[in-house]
Amino acid sequence: MGYSRFVAIGDSQTEGMCDGDDSAGYRGWADRLAERLAVDNPDFRYANLAIRGKNTRNTRDEQLEPCLSLAPDLIAAPLGMNDVIGRADPAVVRADLDFIYRRLAESGATVVISTFPDVARTIPFGRSVEDRLLLINDMMREFATTYGFILVDLYSAPVLTDLRSWARDRLHASPTGHDRFAAGAAYALGLEGSSADWGHALPPIDDPNRVLRTLGDARWVVEFFTPWIIRKLRGRSLGDGRVAKRPELAPVILPGI
Repeated sequence: MGYSRFVAIGDSQTEGMCDGDDSAGYRGWADRLAERLAVDNPDFRYANLAIRGKNTRNTRDEQLEPCLSLAPDLIAAPLGMNDVIGRADPAVVRADLDFIYRRLAESGATVVISTFPDVARTIPFGRSVEDRLLLINDMMREFATTYGFILVDLYSAPVLTDLRSWARDRLHASPTGHDRFAAGAAYALGLEGSSADWGHALPPIDDPNRVLRTLGDARWVVEFFTPWIIRKLRGRSLGDGRVAKRPELAPVILPGI
């Protein structure tokens, strides 16, 4: 099936953080998927309403109606990771997700959602949110079944337990990670040329010894985890004051063209 109006909603993952930068702009998995869909389709248009730091309630209140107003035939809406990290009430998150996903399903568009990667394997203290992560992943599987959505199973992808798939903050995918997510979405959508191998592990490299791993984890706590805690205590978010990078449907400029 061909698509001509693709809209992405959500948080930093879908905005594309760490696949580019603030000065040059972010690309990300949704942009990469859009580029793939735009090949040989001059009528293809793409909007990305995702903003870093947004949780499910923010998406419901700020992005849902603008998304639907664009009358998309394809929607990307993997939601909930900021709720996991922020320890939101699972019952409230579930209700918000059901509201959002029911409205998206009623639009008639094809909707792509995902499970979330196994962060217990990639970030220090990841096991402290593991139960919430597993719960949100179960919700994603249930919603995919209930509403007939396309599900990309990131949790089961070995490539996403490799730190090379992650930026230095270990919270946002690296260009490699974003590329694999896009490839997984392409495969789930059945796009021509996509491959079931999208989640396969990267070639092995020498693993740093235990001392180096411990030092790396300690640096991560100081450089990334502590500032996040401070922002949370102050009620601040990386997305405060930011606007969507592609608020309207527009043509996609393909790399190298």
